[in-house]
Amino acid sequence: MLLHPGPKNLITDVPGIKVGNAEDTEALTGTTVVLADRPAIAAVDVRGGAPGTRETDMLASESTVERVDAITLSGGSAFGLDAAGGVMQWLAQQGRGFSVGEARIPIVPAAILFDLLNGGNKGWDGTPPYRSLGIEACEMAGTDFALGNAGAGLGAQAGDLKGGLGSCSLVDEQLGYTIGALAAVNAVGSAVMPDQTTLWAWPFERDGELGRQQPPGKQEPPVPDMPQKRPLRTATTLVTVATDAPLSQPQAKRVAVMAQDGFARALHPVHSPLDGDIVFVLSTAREEDHSELLDPWDLSRLGAGAADCVARAIARGVYEAEGLGGVPAYKDIR
Repeated sequence: MLLHPGPKNLITDVPGIKVGNAEDTEALTGTTVVLADRPAIAAVDVRGGAPGTRETDMLASESTVERVDAITLSGGSAFGLDAAGGVMQWLAQQGRGFSVGEARIPIVPAAILFDLLNGGNKGWDGTPPYRSLGIEACEMAGTDFALGNAGAGLGAQAGDLKGGLGSCSLVDEQLGYTIGALAAVNAVGSAVMPDQTTLWAWPFERDGELGRQQPPGKQEPPVPDMPQKRPLRTATTLVTVATDAPLSQPQAKRVAVMAQDGFARALHPVHSPLDGDIVFVLSTAREEDHSELLDPWDLSRLGAGAADCVARAIARGVYEAEGLGGVPAYKDIR
């Protein structure tokens, strides 16, 4: 097959990428870090109406710094932005960072999701845990990592079901590159078709990663449920896409824009006023490989694959999650 999942079916199938998770099980929150083995070209696209971010302005094409050392995804709403400080501290101890004279400054963009009302103890004895969680996630980073109730997905919810951390990969043998996606799914919208147990992203499943989804039972197109007013418990889906394809920063931005289509294939509604939906894109290609960037046709193919990966990763985050705090899991209703 010209298109197939990588050996782990995780974002870490992309060479040069590691992922680490850390959780506070009492607070029902956590942090996930995507570590690049060496500074990676990066871009970001924000579509949600309530984003919480750090260092995303730096990723604009007119800015000086093009490469990042890591991406941090965290629960905790604005408190969770502290996790990136822990990641910076860990990277600095490794001698990593953007060089300014003798100083080195680790570059760690971050985004957060809202999980403050999920029933966990958010008293924290006065000190939120996120900086420590960022350090712990770095120490745990590797090519294998947990999905579902892990890292930034621990306290997540997707519509009326438990959300979680999902990941997948796609090897494009025609292009000769690998694409991977990681999603922390905490959406206002639902991942499941109304009055059914079929996931919206069912057509994109590969190798039974979503439990071998069955097509919708009804012949007519489903009429999507619209969200009803309810106490806010959840908002925002955070995504990181990685590839070993050589990309300029504007090209990485275009992939991020195209990858946002994966949200609409996996959730309804998306990009609401209450969500902070965001996609980071990393290119781990070596600097010398960037002399031969993708042409527009190959870039279009890569972006289409990224959108499919995002849809699969979002659906997998919901599929792999376990019920928690009275919120049922997808597997409980299937």
